[in-house]
Amino acid sequence: MPDTPRRRGRYWWLKWLAGVALLALLVAEGIYLWPRLHDSWRALTEIHWGWLAACVIAQAISLSGYGRVQKQLLHAGGVDVGQPKSVAVVYASTAMAVTLPAGQVFSTAFTYRETRRWGANPVVASWQLAISGVIAGIGLALIGLGGALLVGGSVSPVMLVLSVVGLIALVVAIRYVSAHPSAIEAAARWVLVRVNRMRSKPANTGMHAVRETLSQLESVQLGKRDGAITAGWSVVHRTADVACLALACWAIGAEPTLAGVLIAFAAGKAVATIPLAPGGLVFVDATLIATLTTAARISASEAVAAAFVYRGVSFILVAIVGWIVFAFLFRGHQHEDLEFDVELERREQREQFEFDQREQHLTARDDTPNDPRSG
Repeated sequence: MPDTPRRRGRYWWLKWLAGVALLALLVAEGIYLWPRLHDSWRALTEIHWGWLAACVIAQAISLSGYGRVQKQLLHAGGVDVGQPKSVAVVYASTAMAVTLPAGQVFSTAFTYRETRRWGANPVVASWQLAISGVIAGIGLALIGLGGALLVGGSVSPVMLVLSVVGLIALVVAIRYVSAHPSAIEAAARWVLVRVNRMRSKPANTGMHAVRETLSQLESVQLGKRDGAITAGWSVVHRTADVACLALACWAIGAEPTLAGVLIAFAAGKAVATIPLAPGGLVFVDATLIATLTTAARISASEAVAAAFVYRGVSFILVAIVGWIVFAFLFRGHQHEDLEFDVELERREQREQFEFDQREQHLTARDDTPNDPRSG
């Protein structure tokens, strides 16, 4: 039987439109940068190798700091993991995030799976990913605000206060939820009773799943010490990354302003979150060049060379090291994934069966009228 021709999707033209737009952007960037490439190349050939080595070290410190943030959050959830293992996962997940299409999805799934292998339950594994992402986002916002304040920009004090208050409120909320699960259980019961009433189901339906989730959440104890250590290493992570960009500028002989470096860093990281190209390729580079030129007060040729050095270290070098780490430490895990998935599925099915049994038992007990002969 001959194969039937494949029908094109309704939006097939979007793929071609995106390709043409990317090509046009590359051509435009090439035309804009062409007169400056000669000076940029000369700056690269005269690079200061000591500053370049310091740039690489700063990036290594940044990723090590993020690994410590991950390690400390897992420790707060009752999971102890060594720093080398945590940093290895950071390198491998970063390589996925910056090189693969939809890399953030693969990176998050990979980190989740590895933390489960270390013994984290689903709540702790998801909690660690969420909180580390929130902390990184707040840190990036504070860096941008700091750069705007240093350059004399009009930053609303309200926005600055809200950012700090938001970070404090996040820590307080996490500690409250961990220390007072009964309050969360009462709120969840209030919601479930009303939802079950609308669904014409017993009032306690689903309550045992809530209790199990809360029991897992109780293992998360983000105390003052863990919170302080996590915040401290988060500062190390971001500060070292900013230092990497500044050192890249110094390596090619530029003298940027601190405010400009902070603004360029925040803008580049913000653009990198746009899922249009792996690692924000082209978009991040263009943003760094533009902001270093306008905000950091260095020449366009120096900005091109500095962006090349910084991206070479933070993007290309980290990706190469990350994939090497993945090949040596985690590639073997992929052969075990099917068995691991089957084991997880069996475990979840067993837990779900136990939940259902307890729920049916307690529901039947709650629905049984009191025996008038008792008491």
